[in-house]
Amino acid sequence: MERWGEWIMAYFPKIEDIKTAAETIREVARVTPLDESIRLSKQYKAHIYLKREDLHRVRSYKIRGAFNKICSLTKEELSQGVVCASAGNHAQGMAFACNHLGINGTVFMPSVTPKQKIEQTKMFGGDNIAVVLEGDTFDDSSKAALNFCEENNMTFVHAFDDEKVIEGQGTIGLELLQQLNEPIDYVFVAIGGGGLASGLCSIFNALSPETKIIGVEPEGAPSMKTSIEKGKNTRLKQIDKFIDGAAVKRVGDLTFPICQKYLHEMVTVPEGKVCQTILDLYNRDAIVVEPAGALTISALDDYKDIIKDKHVVCIVSGGNNDITRTAEIKERALLYGRLKHYFIVRFPQRPGALKQFVAEILGPDDDITHFEYSKKSSKENAPAIVGIELKSPDDLQPLIQRMKANNFYGDYLNDKPDLFQYLV
Repeated sequence: MERWGEWIMAYFPKIEDIKTAAETIREVARVTPLDESIRLSKQYKAHIYLKREDLHRVRSYKIRGAFNKICSLTKEELSQGVVCASAGNHAQGMAFACNHLGINGTVFMPSVTPKQKIEQTKMFGGDNIAVVLEGDTFDDSSKAALNFCEENNMTFVHAFDDEKVIEGQGTIGLELLQQLNEPIDYVFVAIGGGGLASGLCSIFNALSPETKIIGVEPEGAPSMKTSIEKGKNTRLKQIDKFIDGAAVKRVGDLTFPICQKYLHEMVTVPEGKVCQTILDLYNRDAIVVEPAGALTISALDDYKDIIKDKHVVCIVSGGNNDITRTAEIKERALLYGRLKHYFIVRFPQRPGALKQFVAEILGPDDDITHFEYSKKSSKENAPAIVGIELKSPDDLQPLIQRMKANNFYGDYLNDKPDLFQYLV
């Protein structure tokens, strides 16, 4: 085990290999724009730049690593075919690469993968790709893919824990240093398995060591943060899969020691806050991002006092968002902003009770968005589950006080997650 650990620590991406990767991927991966966000720069009193990796043909940076890895394989390996496991973006990158190079590939994806990502993978891969839905998480799909790979003597193209994949992702760092004339003070990078972060750490450690790399994870899937805090690569027992592009139970064995040593800091962001960032980017900037693509921008609030007057880059890692998730994204954003609240309301079983609730209990700007009522004639009060959207979080306590004063209050569900998930 000690020798294995020493071998892992011995790997660190070389600048020469990343430059070679940049030449390799040039035919399929564009140099993505680095745009200064006027809105965010004004909001944080800093120079905030967005590295638009969502503008690749496959709408994420994953094409870089997948293509670089596949191009490194021998003719014999290519003839046997390739296999990968992915929550969506790596799958699309590999599918595009297989179609472009004319080789066969099999993609394993979690059964909960958004339909849009599954369809895009099939579209990019054409007749060269077979898609297999397996398990509920990336880790489940990865296990199935590895078994399939071994049984069929095929080559596994890992989503993040592979030298050539890391080197391909690291090409983003080369582009950043060429695109911005000013010294880069901070780079915020989303972390799922750590491949992109590892590549960036290599580039900036060698060419701009004063730049601080901040890793950002979902609050519900803090696998890298947990591993760094414990000093060893740690598998999480359970994760929130909502931010599917950055939700893994265990980070890479190659990527963990690199991130542990070279990341300046790790920070986690609540899923609801990410949802609000998605809505803000769409409504204010006309930018469509997936949840993982909004992670880095969502983390800026935690650094608002530190980044003033600094040059800050946020990697927008992907834009593969499924429009069918919009309702859930809005709901999570409202819950996080304390603007959406669910109650058990006990309505007196008398005529006019609902009318009184609407006229006297609700505030002038309050809106009922959810209502489930069951009348039981044997009881004085009948419970209803009521969802109410407020204009301001400050309106909550006055609403509760009015409900209690008029004997409508039953219970508040937002802070009871176990009860909430069954009733709402």
